[in-house]
Amino acid sequence: MKTIATASILRPATLLKSCQPVTPLIARRNYATTGGSSGASSANTKRRAVTPFNDDGHVPWTNLSGAEKTARAAQQTFNFGFILVGVGLTSVVGYFLWTEVFSPESKVTYFNQAFDRIRKDKRCLELLGDGKKITAHGEETYNSWRRARPITSTERTDPQGNHHLLMQFYVEGPLNRGSVSIHLIKHPGQAEHQYRYFFLDIKGHPRLYLEDASGHQHSSGGQGTKLFGIKWT
Repeated sequence: MKTIATASILRPATLLKSCQPVTPLIARRNYATTGGSSGASSANTKRRAVTPFNDDGHVPWTNLSGAEKTARAAQQTFNFGFILVGVGLTSVVGYFLWTEVFSPESKVTYFNQAFDRIRKDKRCLELLGDGKKITAHGEETYNSWRRARPITSTERTDPQGNHHLLMQFYVEGPLNRGSVSIHLIKHPGQAEHQYRYFFLDIKGHPRLYLEDASGHQHSSGGQGTKLFGIKWT
């Protein structure tokens, strides 16, 4: 009988001991959860205010205030406008390069074609010398840098709608130096210019025609051609 009484007395104590650690564990979990949520809210509260100068897009739109939404909208509008300006400038530069340099109808193209013909023409080589040593440049200037000498050119459309392109540049070879004059014309409805004349003048020698639409016989030459009030020698 004593043994049974002792066991009955010890059982409640054992149950109490097994229940004691539960309370601190729950408290720790509650504490950890509370601390994490307060840390997140604290981090959300302490973020920098979004302005047009520091906005990197990481803050969601729904978390922005009214002023911050206005700042982001202003920044995006500026960026979009900047892109449009860049595209516009690129288009202008591309159009200029095409019309002035790369187009088959550009002045640079006609200049290169004329210069190549001079270096391959036997009559020109007899007067200028070795074609590989012939150089071409524009008007004489005080700048000794040959590339800085501009090529004289004039464009005009007459009352009949014909487009006229006149060019003049200079060539130098081992034997002589001379001037080259070109007159190109494009009639309405035509895709390309045609030569009206293309000749080389070298002092002391007859004018040498590479192209002449008039079909006239040429003698010693030497007189200049006048068009649009400009005398081309």
